[in-house]
Amino acid sequence: MRILSLSDTLVTYIYSPQVRARFHGVDLILACGDLAYYYLEYVYNALDAPLFFVRGNHDAVIEYSTAGQRTAPHGCIDLHRRVVQYRGLLIAGVEGSARYRPGQFQYSQAEMWQHVLQLVPRLMLNRMQYGRYLDIFVTHAPPTGVHEGDDYTHRGVDAFRWLDVVFRPIYHFHGHIHIYNPNHPTKSMLGATQVINAYGFKEVEFDCC
Repeated sequence: MRILSLSDTLVTYIYSPQVRARFHGVDLILACGDLAYYYLEYVYNALDAPLFFVRGNHDAVIEYSTAGQRTAPHGCIDLHRRVVQYRGLLIAGVEGSARYRPGQFQYSQAEMWQHVLQLVPRLMLNRMQYGRYLDIFVTHAPPTGVHEGDDYTHRGVDAFRWLDVVFRPIYHFHGHIHIYNPNHPTKSMLGATQVINAYGFKEVEFDCC
């Protein structure tokens, strides 16, 4: 399965007819937040592949455009506090960042724990049904201690680290951490989980299930 993940910044040639040739054959799109809804709709329609998303701390509650008002990208699937199965792939997500000021899609560490713990019953059911808890975890913020920034705004989330360590998804895709230095790591291992910063975009080939 070919997976395209997106986060935080509009990539010009993705938001253009070139996207069809460059990413032809993508099976699944994962959006990790801070991307305009119209951008996600464009990619979803251009590639004709399902798109699962979480919101970032800079996402709008309502997006206004010439096409009208949006509260979510049309046709795309919101993963926040959900566990879903797609073609045998087990996917879960949590939106937002750790709270650093008043604003939408920001949560205290305690609230992030509530979001993650809501996923646990379904993860346990996955284990009974499929022999594993989770394949892919999608968030906006990174887990504590992996890829997080040096500043208070871009710190990681404790509950995300716990989920990765305990439930061992194959991949954890996140955004929130902008990459300006090409030497800055964007792929790291946390136990059995590969944590991937999807800033801009990342592609993964996944031999699933």
